[in-house]
Amino acid sequence: MRGEELALIGRTAAHLQLSQVAHRLRLHTQRAALRRWPDLGYRLLVEAAPGVVPGWPTGFIPLDAIAPQRWPKLAELNSGTIGLLGMTRDLGDPPQWQHSDAPQLWRFHLHYWDWAWGLAADTDRAAARTVFARLWQSWQAACAFGRGDAWLPYPAALRAWSWCGLYRDLVAGGDLEARFLQELTAHAGFLRRHLESDVGGNHLIKDLKALAGLAVFLADERLLARALQRLEDQLEVQVLPDGGHFERAPAYHCQVLADLIDLADLLGAAGKPPPSPLTRTIRRMRRWLGAVLGPDGVVPLLNDGYPVAQSLVAALRPDPAPTEPLLSLPDTGLVRATAGGWQLIADVGAPCPDELPAHAHADTLGCLLYVDGAPLLVDTGTSTYAPGDVRNYERSTAAHNTAEVDGTDSTEVWAAFRAGRRARVRRVATACGADGCVTAEAAHDGYRRLPGRPVHRRQWRLTDAGLRVDDEVTGKGRHSIIVRWHLSPGSAVRLHNDGAAVTTATTGAFAVRVGASCAFRMDAQEVSVATGFQHTTVSPVLTCQADSALPLQISTCWSRIPGQIRRNA
Repeated sequence: MRGEELALIGRTAAHLQLSQVAHRLRLHTQRAALRRWPDLGYRLLVEAAPGVVPGWPTGFIPLDAIAPQRWPKLAELNSGTIGLLGMTRDLGDPPQWQHSDAPQLWRFHLHYWDWAWGLAADTDRAAARTVFARLWQSWQAACAFGRGDAWLPYPAALRAWSWCGLYRDLVAGGDLEARFLQELTAHAGFLRRHLESDVGGNHLIKDLKALAGLAVFLADERLLARALQRLEDQLEVQVLPDGGHFERAPAYHCQVLADLIDLADLLGAAGKPPPSPLTRTIRRMRRWLGAVLGPDGVVPLLNDGYPVAQSLVAALRPDPAPTEPLLSLPDTGLVRATAGGWQLIADVGAPCPDELPAHAHADTLGCLLYVDGAPLLVDTGTSTYAPGDVRNYERSTAAHNTAEVDGTDSTEVWAAFRAGRRARVRRVATACGADGCVTAEAAHDGYRRLPGRPVHRRQWRLTDAGLRVDDEVTGKGRHSIIVRWHLSPGSAVRLHNDGAAVTTATTGAFAVRVGASCAFRMDAQEVSVATGFQHTTVSPVLTCQADSALPLQISTCWSRIPGQIRRNA
């Protein structure tokens, strides 16, 4: 390993807590032991299945059933195929469960078993139970306890929750029941010893939710008390005072909120009042979600983000959008501003928690812009978690609406889920003037590793007439600065000497005027924008590049072109 790579690892590890390292070593040791002595591990971790299992209360319906995804149908699964994350694969006959040539995220989803909610919803209950039993028996034979993707803690946690919920409709009273209950007991024993305290974040929330769900299912009051206490401890860490999840990715905020709602509803249905910290946290997270949703009701794709189904957003019951023109969410670092038909979301926060960089992007001082309820400036989103060029680009500064210096990322993102040096945001200020002008500004030092230690400062000024963004890069020496604006798919760009005319697919036509303290070049390119896992579309990006000694200023003004008829009018 080269010295540069060792330094990068060191800069990443410097942010970790010692307890994370200890937990990681513990989990690796346990996993190695299970691979070598699976039978002994099973006997040590798994208690005998209870004689009488109350299961989940009949009044509880999890969000997977209330707001279903595109679950595979009975006919599809019966034919030996399964479609997950927009990718359909042949399971084979007998079914195969390893799929080493598939992306890891797809393999994880295969082992979640949440897709079996499509069977539970089928009107042909007898056929659904038969298909479920066949698939489940082949899975159990193929996936040895403690080995492979299936027995990583995260897939095991999601699978345990799914199986608890599917038991009543697809298993209870059938030939499969005794073995199925024993397997759920095995999951409880495994998860008790494999909580992802090394990773933390949404993974640990998912682990604790599953453990609490198993405890209710198995009527294990001691296990339930332990799981809920650990969960309360995590809520203090992971849910910030402004209500946002500390990973600062709205899509994962939705996932964690769904987990907490599921758990609170389960406890209530079981006659166990949810702990007050849990219900208070849910209320705060709903307020936060209502504040950051786009006017189109879509969850913004900041940091790692994937499209969140509208049915799930509705089931999360976010609070109504705030009516005030300026709202600051200081702990997660988002600013929401509105004026006329314009709405801005500006990112002035840290890229990630110190100890958890997995879902961070190098997008500091980026923004999203909506006009008349439709997106104008968008985030490029996330189409893959697989290491490689696509993942690197989607996490890069170049993939966001912000300024890049010398082709360098503002946060040193690398591999699939790592980050070394992180941009540090400072001098955040917001104001709402009597004239209706809403302003926000901040600076970051993410380029401090470059010669001359450049600092990027940005100010947004939003009025009924449009948006002005002033970028200033200070420091020493000569540098190349590129400011990028990613336009909504379907937009068309016509360049001018000092800007461009932009026509969107839904909102109308806009004038973009650019001024700078030095000579600059305008350009328009087409780049990929994620629309889901392994799915992208092409969208234009408008760029302004300047090569100059610092300090350097670039101003970009967005306004409607008078007389143009908006297509959605």
